[in-house]
Amino acid sequence: MEPSDALRTLRTFRYSLYECLHRRADALFELTDAILTADGVPSPVHLSLEAPHRRGWGSLYAALDRGRIDAEALRGLLARHPLAGGGDQHPVYAVDVSVWPRCDAEASPERGFYYHPSRHSAGRPIVAGWAYQFIAQLDFVRESWTAPVDVQRVRPAQDANEVAAEQVKAFLRRSPEEGVAPLFVFDAGYDPVKVQQGLEGSACQILVRLRAGRRFYADPSLAGPPASTGRPRRHGPKMKCADPSTWPEPSTEYTCEDAGYGAVRVRASWANLHPKVRAHEGRGSRGPLPIVRATLVLVEVERLPRGERRREPRVLWLWWRGPEGSAPDLQLIRRAYARRFDLERTFRFLKQTLGWSTPRVRHPEQADRWTWLVVAAFAQLRLARAGVADRRLPWERRYDDTGRLTPVSGPPRRFGAFSGTRHAREAAETLRTLPGTAQRAPLGPGETLPGHQEGCLRTHEDGQRESFATGIKLIAKLLVVKTQA
Repeated sequence: MEPSDALRTLRTFRYSLYECLHRRADALFELTDAILTADGVPSPVHLSLEAPHRRGWGSLYAALDRGRIDAEALRGLLARHPLAGGGDQHPVYAVDVSVWPRCDAEASPERGFYYHPSRHSAGRPIVAGWAYQFIAQLDFVRESWTAPVDVQRVRPAQDANEVAAEQVKAFLRRSPEEGVAPLFVFDAGYDPVKVQQGLEGSACQILVRLRAGRRFYADPSLAGPPASTGRPRRHGPKMKCADPSTWPEPSTEYTCEDAGYGAVRVRASWANLHPKVRAHEGRGSRGPLPIVRATLVLVEVERLPRGERRREPRVLWLWWRGPEGSAPDLQLIRRAYARRFDLERTFRFLKQTLGWSTPRVRHPEQADRWTWLVVAAFAQLRLARAGVADRRLPWERRYDDTGRLTPVSGPPRRFGAFSGTRHAREAAETLRTLPGTAQRAPLGPGETLPGHQEGCLRTHEDGQRESFATGIKLIAKLLVVKTQA
């Protein structure tokens, strides 16, 4: 994409973003620009010192408290701006949860207890906070950019699997893929049975990681002739993922050589296998357990990439399910799950660089508004990267000749025709080169907005309302004087 086309796309995105902001739109829009241009976000009030934020620091908190964002319109806007390199590739999306820790906010409502890999509470890797579930588009280009298209807060009483299924179905309704079923990749924290049941009948593929110690069962017809007495058999031969002697013969196999993993072998022949479901809707009713069938995929690699080779590689078990009559694409499955970790890097960038979890807001609705602003800022960085050229020092590693920028922060350095630092986060300086802005300038002392404002009396057009308001003030004064007397 040419730099002029990239800036034109960015300008269109910014105008559409402003239309998604309703109440306190100007303050919310300038807050997004302040997030883009700030070197760090120690606290939200520091963003009011940035040049794009032309209003007072009080408007920042008022926008987070009483602003209004059309989340559905913003989801549609993000879906209309996919990754640039994914046009001729199979659409792949990652689904995962990231936690906003609020351990000390005991008065904040709707907090839950969630797993956290680095922070502990009473010796356990559990934190109290708000959990947000993201859907992000992945790319197979050698970079770590993703395109978040949806985010939703998971309340403590909700099931993340059910929320994920509803998010995926809503996304498919907003952006239907013609002639192809998009692939959604989930980590091991999701229940493949619940996800598949929630997406039953949807034109999509799901790929869920499994624990290595799971057990599955084949069709009961493979277990021999049925018994003459007793109830009919519901489970066939047992397959243990940890015991290769119980594995059936594969019917499909794919092998390749990878620069990072060496020899890669992918096998997917274990179709129509099902686990014994324990947590289901009819639990306790003494009814039959649901049978949910899928295809198991086994991925084996020769070695781990550079930096992790001191560990021995382990096998990877995946649960795949697609539309009726479709077969798994083993090459796509192997590459898709390896790219799922780009979403983890996106979470780190949102938290450490854009300050997603920095504000100590009290109410979850305020956290929702801040989350949408951070996601919109990240989308603008991704769209602006094509308009900025990266100049590396002679001894720094060059990945390719395209000059693509990566979403990481780096030491300050001038590059290209724009003012900024080395990496794509400083591409936000190009916002100042865009002609025109969508938001209105702040009001000066004694200035008022032209026209009628919602929620304000038209005292200059209706004298009766002015007299009514004056009468109310006089009555209030009389009541105060009478009370004091």
